[in-house]
Amino acid sequence: MTEPLIALDHVSMVFKARRGGVKAVDDVSLSLEAGEVLCLVGESGSGKTTTGKIVAGLLKPTSGSVRFRGQDIWQMDKARFKAYRRAVQIVHQDPYASLNPIHTVFTILATPLQRHGMVRGRAEAVRRVLELLETVDLTPPESFLFKYPHQLSGGQRQRVSIARALTVNPELIVADEATSMVDVSIRVSLLNTLQRLRDELGVGFLFITHDLAIAKYFAWHGRVAVMYLGRVVEFSPTPALINDPQHPYTRALLAAIPEPDPDLTRRKGKLQLRSLDIPSLLHIPPGCSFHPRCPLFEAGLCDVQRPDLVPIDEKRLVACHVVARERTGTIAKHAASPVGISSDPVIGADLGEYGKESS
Repeated sequence: MTEPLIALDHVSMVFKARRGGVKAVDDVSLSLEAGEVLCLVGESGSGKTTTGKIVAGLLKPTSGSVRFRGQDIWQMDKARFKAYRRAVQIVHQDPYASLNPIHTVFTILATPLQRHGMVRGRAEAVRRVLELLETVDLTPPESFLFKYPHQLSGGQRQRVSIARALTVNPELIVADEATSMVDVSIRVSLLNTLQRLRDELGVGFLFITHDLAIAKYFAWHGRVAVMYLGRVVEFSPTPALINDPQHPYTRALLAAIPEPDPDLTRRKGKLQLRSLDIPSLLHIPPGCSFHPRCPLFEAGLCDVQRPDLVPIDEKRLVACHVVARERTGTIAKHAASPVGISSDPVIGADLGEYGKESS
């Protein structure tokens, strides 16, 4: 079997704090194939952005490994690491902070082209920058070439950020809440641009969002990983997760999506959580971290044993004792086995068996 483009193998990230370590990412295992779309969904503080930065090579995990085409990125030599950084680019959430305010659009886009030797001379750089601006629907491109970020709208700035990510012909783009800082009126337009890039250029996406409605729109033919307090609690093809969520946290996220039809809103089932308070990362509850809020909570089980992410059918994985017992007859615990790829169905090529629709 071929290696996935990117694979996280039992990755954890702990940040030092005065009152102890903050585990922002806790034993996460994921993989992405070339051209695939994977959405990370969860509330603020669930570890989505930190996971994205680990994938992009901006953060070195405290434990676990990040593999690019089968090779640990933190064991690469300088030349291979440079190739990896070109292949994986990131679009940050805030277009107002991610662009240098004293540089023109031309300078912002031409700098990586020149840095990586992809253009020769100013004339070729101008031609390539104009092509990139057209690619992200900033037309006519000549009118944007020498503008500064403060002369652009939020949506235009984010399109420049996307163009910057495309300068080095990446294979994967980490889009960190790429549409959350723009007006709702242009959000769909940005999503359509990203979808077109995926279809025309074959670029894969790790799309980070707190909104399952956006995940549904952008990644209907992809997969979704739901994160809560640093852990993946449900992993599924998007249609299955939207139409039949299994983990109670996923159900809560779907129930929170507003409906435009008031009649549908009134008929929509209400999910009553035991608590609305999100636990602190400094004091994560024992057992299942969702148990203080979970409507399916069972004392002596959920507050004692931490659930593993286990398969409940041939394509879906859930970290919930109650759901796993209902679907498989056993609680969500892996049998004892050496830590590695073979012990986790989410890693590497095995992921395709659980997460992809048959063609």
